[in-house]
Amino acid sequence: MNRIPLAGVIGHPIAHSKSPQLHQHWLKMHGLQGYYIPMDVMSDDLENVLKTLPKMGFVGVNITVPHKEHVMQIADLITDRATLIGAANTLIFRKDGKIHADNTDGFGFIENLRQGAPDWDPKAAPAAVLGAGGAARAVVAALLDVGVPEILISNRTKVRAEKLQDDFGKRLTVVDWVQAGNILEDASLVVNTTSLGMMGKPDLRVPLDGLQKSAVVTDLVYAPLKTHLLLEAEAAGCTTVDGLGMLLHQAVPAFERWFGQRPEVDSAARAAALR
Repeated sequence: MNRIPLAGVIGHPIAHSKSPQLHQHWLKMHGLQGYYIPMDVMSDDLENVLKTLPKMGFVGVNITVPHKEHVMQIADLITDRATLIGAANTLIFRKDGKIHADNTDGFGFIENLRQGAPDWDPKAAPAAVLGAGGAARAVVAALLDVGVPEILISNRTKVRAEKLQDDFGKRLTVVDWVQAGNILEDASLVVNTTSLGMMGKPDLRVPLDGLQKSAVVTDLVYAPLKTHLLLEAEAAGCTTVDGLGMLLHQAVPAFERWFGQRPEVDSAARAAALR
C-alpha cells in the first residue's frame, strides 16, 4: 500500500511559519496527496525526531531557526553548498535510510531577485550586504556564484564579518558598522540580512542618503513586508524586492524533491503564504 507522503518544517518556535500554508496551497493546486506540518522541536530532541520521522511516512522536512547548523551534525550526506554555508534548511529522507541535507536559501534569494528586479546585472557593480549571520552566508555564497565582482559587508560585530571574509575569500571587503552608510554609494545591490526592521525589533538605522537611484534594495525580513529600509529606498527611487519571495522560491526545490512536481511562485502562492 502506498503511503501518503508527509513533509513539514522543524524549528523552535514554529507557529509563525508561513511554509505550511504555501506547501498546502501547492499540494492542492497540483491535486497531490500529501501534508506539510509545522513541528516545534527542542534542540535536545532534534536527532531523535529526525530518525523517527521517516518511519512515520515523512519524505523530508525544512529546518529553520535555531536548528540549521545543528542538523549538519546529524545528516548522513551534505551538499557542497550546505557545507560552504555551514547550515542546511532542507532535508530529504532517502529510501536507503540516509538523511540528505541541502541549503536552498541562496537559490531562493537569487530567484527572488530575478523575479522582482529582472534588470539587475550581478556583474555590473559591487553588492552591499548588511549582517554576517547564517542568512548572510547563504546570500554571499549565492552572490559569488552569479558573478558579483565584490561584496562590501558590514556587521554590528565586526569579527563575524571578518569570519565570512576568511571563509569566502578576497572578493569580500569588510567595513565597520559605523561606516555602513558609505558602502551604499558604490553598490548596485543592497541586502539587509539582519533582523533589524522585523516586527518587534528596532529599525535598521544605517544612513541611506548614499543610495543610488539605479540600485536594487532587498530585505530578508518579510514581517512587515515593507520594512523601513524598503520604504526609504522606494522613496529614493530604487527598485525594491521584499523578503517574502525568498521564502517562496527556496521552497520550490524541496517541494519538487518531496512531492514530484515543480511548483510555480506566482501571485496565488504569495497570497497563500500571506493568509
